[in-house]
Amino acid sequence: MPANKSGPVPRKKKGRRGRLVAITVVLLLVAGIGFGAFWGVSTVRASFPQTTGSLKLPGLTNPVDVTRDANGIPQIYADTDEDLFRAQGYVQAQDRFWEMDVRRHMTAGRLSEMFGKSQVKADSFLRTLGWHEVAQKEYDTKLSPSTKKYLQAYSAGVNAYLKDHTGSALSLEYAALDFENDYKPEKWTPVDSVAWLKAMAWDLRGNMQEEIDRSLMSSRFTPAQIAQLYPAYPYKRNKPIVDGGAVAPATKEFTPKGSANTTPAGAGAGAGTAAAGMQSQLSSLSKSLDEIPALLGPNGNGIGSNSWVVSGAHTTTRKPLLANDPHLAPQMPSLWYQMGLHCRATGPKCTYDVSGFTFSGMPGVVIGHNQNISWGMTNLGADVTDLYLEKINADGYLFDNKQQPFLTRKETIKVAGGESHEITVRSTNNGPIVSDRDDELGNVGKDAPVGNAAPDRGDGYAVSLRWTALDPGKSMDAVFELDRAKDWNDFRKAAGHFEVPSQNLIYADTKGNIGYQAPGRIPVRGKGDGHFDGTFPAPGWDPKYRWSGYIPQKALPYEYNPKRGYIVTANQAVADEKYPYLLTKDWGYGSRSQRINDLIESKIKDGSKVSTDDMQAFQKDNSSEIARLLTPYLTKIDIKDKYVRDAQQLLEGWDFTQEPDSAAAAYFNAVWRNTLKLAFGNKMPKELRVEGQCLNVRPSSETGPADDLDKLVRECGERAGDTAQPDGGDRWYEVVRNIIDEPDNAWWKTEDRPGRPGDKNRDQLLAHAMKDARYELTSKLGKNIDNWSWGRLHQMFLKNQTLGTDGPGILQGLFNRGPWNVGGGEAAVDATGWNAAGGYKVTWVPSMRMVVNLADLDKSRWINLTGASGHAYDAHYYDQTDKWAKGELLPWAFSEEAVKKTGKDTLTLSP
Repeated sequence: MPANKSGPVPRKKKGRRGRLVAITVVLLLVAGIGFGAFWGVSTVRASFPQTTGSLKLPGLTNPVDVTRDANGIPQIYADTDEDLFRAQGYVQAQDRFWEMDVRRHMTAGRLSEMFGKSQVKADSFLRTLGWHEVAQKEYDTKLSPSTKKYLQAYSAGVNAYLKDHTGSALSLEYAALDFENDYKPEKWTPVDSVAWLKAMAWDLRGNMQEEIDRSLMSSRFTPAQIAQLYPAYPYKRNKPIVDGGAVAPATKEFTPKGSANTTPAGAGAGAGTAAAGMQSQLSSLSKSLDEIPALLGPNGNGIGSNSWVVSGAHTTTRKPLLANDPHLAPQMPSLWYQMGLHCRATGPKCTYDVSGFTFSGMPGVVIGHNQNISWGMTNLGADVTDLYLEKINADGYLFDNKQQPFLTRKETIKVAGGESHEITVRSTNNGPIVSDRDDELGNVGKDAPVGNAAPDRGDGYAVSLRWTALDPGKSMDAVFELDRAKDWNDFRKAAGHFEVPSQNLIYADTKGNIGYQAPGRIPVRGKGDGHFDGTFPAPGWDPKYRWSGYIPQKALPYEYNPKRGYIVTANQAVADEKYPYLLTKDWGYGSRSQRINDLIESKIKDGSKVSTDDMQAFQKDNSSEIARLLTPYLTKIDIKDKYVRDAQQLLEGWDFTQEPDSAAAAYFNAVWRNTLKLAFGNKMPKELRVEGQCLNVRPSSETGPADDLDKLVRECGERAGDTAQPDGGDRWYEVVRNIIDEPDNAWWKTEDRPGRPGDKNRDQLLAHAMKDARYELTSKLGKNIDNWSWGRLHQMFLKNQTLGTDGPGILQGLFNRGPWNVGGGEAAVDATGWNAAGGYKVTWVPSMRMVVNLADLDKSRWINLTGASGHAYDAHYYDQTDKWAKGELLPWAFSEEAVKKTGKDTLTLSP
């Protein structure tokens, strides 16, 4: 079926359309589901929330009002903090309990209890990491008494809803699940909420995937070649977040606008670098990682965000404007949940007046504003994980020339419809042994070159994981502290408790101040051999490679009211090369951040002011930096084939924007994808190429081109399409930028194939890529280039993350929505990301957008990717998506007067 041009048809009148879709569902199920029963209209509607009238909520001290607007977004009004969060738990359970239930089973490694034996491997890995166990320790030993009270109140609200709702009354998914097993949800606990932060931390963990990928590359590439594929951050072209700064050696305190007097450790490879012998175990570890549900987005690439703030000196409102749009996986429903939490009168018993985006299953607001300040987040990308090689035997592991006993625990995985599965988790002083979780990892590190001091390999080395999130912390405290912060000092104090995941926190307040703080628990690594920088696995038996502590919070970079009048964070480097601590070697390369810097500067350089409309327009900027770099080379190539020349002409005069209807954008991105494939992708080891894509290649033992084509061996890719390499992100922009003016660089050369000579230089390879792109788009979009469009190629699908991906086909159709033909692209500000190795489908998106007006909070704007509801066929299941796709934002009412004016339904919850 051909793709539509604008996505699903917008909803019309709620009642009539609701009846029609319910009838359609019943007919579909009667016709084809084949389970001997069918759902009626009452089953489809059973889980829709009550939004008017009154309900009893035991435990409240006073009535609570829940006012929803035309998009079903709730604003809660209460007289005490505990009443507020009890009601939040109840309301989120009304809209999103299925999502909440799946998340807590994922974080606890208990997906098999819901979905059967297919999830045992994922559960085993998650139990090995022990997220739920760490969350329990966090709750027991780290969190403040007030945070615990809020978590308990929230859990009580969820459980009050569960008491009166079961099966299809909870969500349509439970009706489907009943066909398979008799699963029933357990009561919600405070630890279920805390554990969600571990899932966030896992998906935002930094460079673990890059660490694996570099090691896997060593079977094909030399250390120098690997270094070319991971170039240094371009500090001179793409500005870091913080403009200078110094850490005083005596006090370890960071001061903006200085110059640091020491430099971080060098960028060498380290003792565990050339990990040829790690090939098997790291490949298997990578596959294990792929099987863990990536709730935020594809692991290792693309998970980023944009945020920026402009001071009142440069805005039409004379007060700051703050924008944020986190880039996460497109899914149904959106990861975010919009709501407001309001005390009718703030005071000692009720301290919150906050609105924004939160996660279902977690109390408070994660990103948004209160009556005094606003804040946004982007992924800092700090390197908070290290893989260690471990010399082990049956009894323990080697450390500092002594045998140490494992720390062990037994885990029993219950399996729906099957027998329970028991595993033993073994840990060293570096962390859990993750290589235990795959049969292929039993014999590891057979010839990993780790230096002369390495112990005898014996049967090989195991692999353990050191990760900051496996130590209990106070991040849940930080959420509530941000929600009630009144000024910059409160904000920084809260940031100090936001330990994992490490996020860039951007700030503005109603008094006109703007700021930035880098928080997080970020390790200080041992010296190792002088080059230990977290880019390759390290020897766990050597004490010199242990973490020696964490960067002091006061030493982490910040800015407050910088002279330039604005701050941009978009996953670029935080500070310049003089910053004395190593944050990571794997920053985003600054393509998006520098574009935002340029957009702001171009607006204010002549004295113009930035408006709310400008902030919104910046979020939809879809200019392609790599197109700006590469297109002049493409248009100069003499193409003889008229069929290909017709496509090449699309690029002449193109302005490098990636609108959904752009044929030029479609063709360029196809050329970029094929350029990467020819220059780099076909040369990658099979562990990094797309699963099922097979090539005849030279054996990995040979370092040069095959002299005899008969010696080529058949190898098929093994990596999921959304994590394969080269992914086409802005790291690859830098790789190509560094060789674009070297037409005879070895990367431009391809090997001869039977019946087809290889490319000998840059222009031959680019001509080859343009030809391949022409034929690829002909097969996908048709011969007539006038009918080509980027949106038809670059589509977004919203999938239910359980039954919408692995359920029967008819169920997937019931829970999923799409496609939408969208613009934007990889590393554009409008970051509808795609993986060039895997194809053009959208793999991450701006999962929400907001623009906060600190002069008048009621004139702020926001949008979610889907809608408030997690119930298929509810009016608010995806009622914001069409507007999101067009770059529109909804009005964001905050004051009680504005909420009443926009309110459509009010539900009173009574004691």
